[in-house]
Amino acid sequence: MENILQKLEEEKVFKDPVHRYIHVRDQLIWELIGTKEFQRLRRIRQLGTTFMTFHGAEHSRFNHSLGVYEITRRIIDIFQGRPHWDDKERLLCLCAALLHDVGHGPFSHSFEKVFGSDHEEWTRQIILGNTEVNAVLARVDKSFPQKVADVIEKTYSNKLVVSLISSQIDADRMDYLQRDAYYTGVSYGHFDMERILRVMRPTEDQVVIKQSGMHAVEDYIMSRYQMYWQVYFHPVTRSAEVILSKILQRTKELYKQGYQFKHEPIHFYSLFNEKMSLDDYLRLDEAITMYYFQIWQEEDDSILRDLCGRFLNRRLFQYVEFNPNQHMNDWPMLQQLFKEADIDPTYYLVIDSSSDLPYDFYRPGEEEERLPIHLLLPNGKIRELSRESDVVEAISGKKRTDHKLYFPQDLLEDETSHKEVKRKIRDILEK
Repeated sequence: MENILQKLEEEKVFKDPVHRYIHVRDQLIWELIGTKEFQRLRRIRQLGTTFMTFHGAEHSRFNHSLGVYEITRRIIDIFQGRPHWDDKERLLCLCAALLHDVGHGPFSHSFEKVFGSDHEEWTRQIILGNTEVNAVLARVDKSFPQKVADVIEKTYSNKLVVSLISSQIDADRMDYLQRDAYYTGVSYGHFDMERILRVMRPTEDQVVIKQSGMHAVEDYIMSRYQMYWQVYFHPVTRSAEVILSKILQRTKELYKQGYQFKHEPIHFYSLFNEKMSLDDYLRLDEAITMYYFQIWQEEDDSILRDLCGRFLNRRLFQYVEFNPNQHMNDWPMLQQLFKEADIDPTYYLVIDSSSDLPYDFYRPGEEEERLPIHLLLPNGKIRELSRESDVVEAISGKKRTDHKLYFPQDLLEDETSHKEVKRKIRDILEK
């Protein structure tokens, strides 16, 4: 058996549209990329339903995971020989970077909301369970898989290592902002990553940024702010996500009622029964999910049939601004009117709220996850970013929330039945 810790005889490279090349020099990393659990990420989109809005957003978790690995590799190259950096942690960092998203399911976040699953817990199970990933990691030594899991869980003792993968300026965010901007075709997510990497410095607890690189970090934070509101929380993407969630919710509800499916959702049974094994989970990907959506268009249940057709053919719900706190009387009235119009409000009247905090230097209970960005001053002192940057200070701790109400405009405009009720609904929604 080859020594897993050795360098490859010849460096492998992946051509990448964001980083130009991704360099693999270690046998360990090369073998991890070849595992079936990592290859499955080719079949999971990075941005869920965003391809419905930005047609270029077809990139996968596989692309992104390689990108996070590459940024981490570059940071480590810069850190070598500097105080506080222990090169014995190099392979651990690279493995954690590569595997940080290996537990994502199809249409990640919609899937998690409906079934109460957690991709981080599945990531942990993949790293520690009876998998090809675990077998490769265990060849380093028996404790190595646990160390990798601890870094991703943010419980590893070396906080500097954790901060490379998970902080407010980490390899994960630096890759997905640029990658998602590239594939969606927007200009917001671009920032000077090369400059940021050059001014990063290791300390005992976290990565800090030389003060001379502050403006590049400001640009990065504003990129993040713009990407969340222009891409990640785009209302059309959210409409597709609402329909996706309702398909999964309807399928689960029908199963619980004992409904006889024409095409049995066998891949979902253990999930519906809340007894999903790791093997069952790994069989789920977006190709399987879309296959079911395709065949469920032939089901007898009109709601499931309609929702699947809407998702596959992009007949999405319309939306209006709707803050439930300001429309407390309208909400129960709309639900009642939808019932009178024979439109089930459970599936066809949905409030969706999105909120973001572009930069926060302290949030109770989440200090480690929200590790603030610190600047290294010329005198050697360390100062939190918003104390030095007027731009960052202006948006620090300011949470923005956006509420939308989603509904099927086409059903409300069809006046072949319940004409008056539908007019009342439209009047409320147009207020």
